[in-house]
Amino acid sequence: MDKLGCLIVLAVSFGLLHQAAHTVRMEKLADRKICADKYCSYVISVAEALEDYIASDCRFINLKKGQMIYVYSKLKPVEGAGVFWSGSVYGDRYMDQMGVIGYFPYNHVNETQIFEKKTIEMPTTDMDFFCD
Repeated sequence: MDKLGCLIVLAVSFGLLHQAAHTVRMEKLADRKICADKYCSYVISVAEALEDYIASDCRFINLKKGQMIYVYSKLKPVEGAGVFWSGSVYGDRYMDQMGVIGYFPYNHVNETQIFEKKTIEMPTTDMDFFCD
């Protein structure tokens, strides 16, 4: 391998190690989740934020009253824990947040349109609760 190839491999390896060093494993919020598909990549529904919500850590997203949210999964509650859904905000007013997926309390939103009535339940993984 030439010098340039070695430098590229070294740079990529350093980047992956640097990224892994900043990834934090967080407490699981649930053991099961409901999704539209096995990758939770399809939107289950659209919801509207009923009130503002400030994210408590990097697993969550901020919500503003009236904001539309695409819902990708719904966590099944663990005894004694709240119920959270995951989604991404939607709308021109929120361009800076669009594409960011995170959890939010389901009782802060009103589901306005359901796209997938047929859903699947599956286990959550540790990756569902990592923070960057």
